[in-house]
Amino acid sequence: MRRLNADQRHTVTLTLNGQLVEGQATPRMLLSDFLRHELAATGTHVGCEHGVCGACTLRIDGSMARSCLTLAVQVDGAVVDTVEGLAPAPDRLSVLQESFRKNHALQCGFCTAGILMSLDTLLRDTPDVNEDQIRDVLSGHLCRCTGYQAILNAALEAAETISKETKDA
Repeated sequence: MRRLNADQRHTVTLTLNGQLVEGQATPRMLLSDFLRHELAATGTHVGCEHGVCGACTLRIDGSMARSCLTLAVQVDGAVVDTVEGLAPAPDRLSVLQESFRKNHALQCGFCTAGILMSLDTLLRDTPDVNEDQIRDVLSGHLCRCTGYQAILNAALEAAETISKETKDA
């Protein structure tokens, strides 16, 4: 294996929200910084930089991950989904995003991207999600503004809508 010094740049190629992209990263560059500064994908927020707050949560190859704990070079060849990829079209919101809007489930919005990514993953992986499962996912996120009730209400509403759409299909 070839070792890179800390200043050398490495080409990182990944599928970001369905599009093949590439950028340059040093070996120790965090994925959050790579997304924001190299790829101009600024929807992923950085809060604590220690993996505690959940603001930087995204999906790597279908699994939730903290981008502040992941090196950019680790996702070379991976599929990365961020909050920018949740909406089905530029002028439409996803069911979950629409539920957040209707339920006033965001205030300052800083934690929202990570919460949306975690809840979207839960709703995709768990068709009949319950309140305890939603609360468990929310326990990995720090939100100073909402008090979580509006977020919980939005997630429950989105789960109900998705369940109904699935049954009607």
